[in-house]
Amino acid sequence: MENIRNFCIIAHIDHGKSTLADRLLEITGTVSGKDAQEQVLDDMDLERERGITIKSHAIQMDYVFEGKKYVLNLIDTPGHVDFSYEVSRSIAACEGALLVVDATQGIQAQTISNLYMAVEHDLEIIPVLNKMDMPAAMPEEVKDQIIDLLGCKPEDIIEASGKTGLGIERILERIINFVPAPKGNPQAPLQALIFDSVFNSFRGIIAYFKILNGEIRQGQNVKFFNTEKEYQADEIGVLRLKQEPRKILSTGDVGYIISGIKESKEVRVGDTITDTKNPCTAAISGFEEVKSMVFAGVYPIDTEDYEALRYAIEKLQLNDASLTFEPESSMALGFGFRCGFLGLLHMEIVQERLDREFDMNVITTVPNVSYIVNTNKGEVIEVHNPAGLPDPKYIKNIEEPYITAQIITRSDFIGAIMTLCLEKRGELKRQHYITADRVDMTFELPLGEIVFDFYDKLKSISKGYASFDYSPSGYKPAKLVKLDILLNGEKVDALSTLMHEENAYDFAKKMCEKLKELIPRQQFDIAIQGAIGAKIIARTTVKAVRKDVTAKCYGGDITRKRKLLEKQKKGKKRMKQIGNVEVPQKAFLAVLKLD
Repeated sequence: MENIRNFCIIAHIDHGKSTLADRLLEITGTVSGKDAQEQVLDDMDLERERGITIKSHAIQMDYVFEGKKYVLNLIDTPGHVDFSYEVSRSIAACEGALLVVDATQGIQAQTISNLYMAVEHDLEIIPVLNKMDMPAAMPEEVKDQIIDLLGCKPEDIIEASGKTGLGIERILERIINFVPAPKGNPQAPLQALIFDSVFNSFRGIIAYFKILNGEIRQGQNVKFFNTEKEYQADEIGVLRLKQEPRKILSTGDVGYIISGIKESKEVRVGDTITDTKNPCTAAISGFEEVKSMVFAGVYPIDTEDYEALRYAIEKLQLNDASLTFEPESSMALGFGFRCGFLGLLHMEIVQERLDREFDMNVITTVPNVSYIVNTNKGEVIEVHNPAGLPDPKYIKNIEEPYITAQIITRSDFIGAIMTLCLEKRGELKRQHYITADRVDMTFELPLGEIVFDFYDKLKSISKGYASFDYSPSGYKPAKLVKLDILLNGEKVDALSTLMHEENAYDFAKKMCEKLKELIPRQQFDIAIQGAIGAKIIARTTVKAVRKDVTAKCYGGDITRKRKLLEKQKKGKKRMKQIGNVEVPQKAFLAVLKLD
């Protein structure tokens, strides 16, 4: 145990975590030759293409320092605010953290929130100033920001570059000297924390764990504390570049267990593994349940694919514990699932993964958040879907979720960002300058307002400089209405949205205009209406495709033309009764991109 060090790398998006991890793996000789590639730990195609980390990855390295051999367990974590849940799990399995700050960008919002998470778990923080080889690096300024944040000495900050390998040996030396070895009792009953799980189509579910007390042997009978299921440890081992089996793992080790589990419900991330004969008395605490922020309906394009979609989402949930889902049905789209996501990027990634990994084409409805409805009878209902809203006459009031948003930006953009947040019904709570030209602003905002395009707008008005992080702050009453879209008098429930009364008129008008462009013309007129309850607040019409029936009449009596037109009119009327309107997939997606 004395020679084990467990640490993770935390930072804001794009500050060079994965590149730094590549250099650490190279210098310790963990990867070499043909395995050495950019972003070694990012094994999903999506991660490589977008240059982001979606899932935390654990890997073990050996390093000889001053004649002693040390085992270093590294966990690389994502940086995007949507995946902060992954970060919290990684932090639970570590004793130290490398806090990476980009020398060209300075401290950003996610840096601070990840740091607070690490400090709460009493992790040893090692500050690293990355990208020192860049011409735009501002080492002195950024060092001052880190000293303000951490209260450390200037010589504690390691100057490094993930690209050139500068300072990597110093980082390894600091980890060995400063990160404490795992504490625990190897003689106590087995107690191990599951911090991740992956699905393998041949071996079933593989759970990753860190042993806090005791030891685990191959073939031992183990029990999962919360689900109370018992298994045999068919194979245990450590996570190198590939999984390497071992006969025994002891306190402080990070490893994996394969026990032939097929059901996703049986492995709960954050659960405790213990021995069946000599169990530990309590589960490991300090692990939090994930809270979904954004909800959307996911439906198969072909209704026959419903079971295949259920299978795909269950498999995806194993690799992504923060995805939640429950079955629901819709008049317009048939059977599907109501899925909970951590944010819009998370939703986009899940859609992309369903398409790539399972070849599932899906329709996603308008994303919305969960509301709390208080009725006249004193009932409290949680609504994830506009269709689940009770009749307005029974509603006493509706409460919507609020978030505390932290935005760090250059001082030139304060005005534009304030305008954006106030438009979104935000309220400025606090503002203070980190340095002369960088400001940290805290707003209270309704979550429903930032679901659509807030992040994109924030990035564009601040030329990419503003960074954003949020945490839920509770519910507040609000004047909300349910906006329905009607096609020829029929409600399309997949396009219903709950929104603030002030925004409903503009939004309905834009939505009708957009649908007019996207719905193909039929043989009859299609009326597109936006309605709140029985009150129509916006309307457009998609004109019918008409054949010129009077073309063969040249000259002659007007009554002949009139007769032909009347006949056509009757036909159109009859067609309108039996015709139905097909809403293309593009229309559902376009609603998300309404400006």
